[in-house]
Amino acid sequence: MHTITSALTTLAESEHVDNHPSISPFMTGGAALVILLLLLWVTTRFNRDR
Repeated sequence: MHTITSALTTLAESEHVDNHPSISPFMTGGAALVILLLLLWVTTRFNRDR
């Protein structure tokens, strides 16, 4: 039981290290903005009667 506790403690205290570069937050935000603007444009094209 002591070895399980020590193994879990070691696992919980270890830091996560990324070996690959993460996605740029500016790229993610820009893509989300473009998608939302595209959806807004499509919505306004289909609601011409209002």
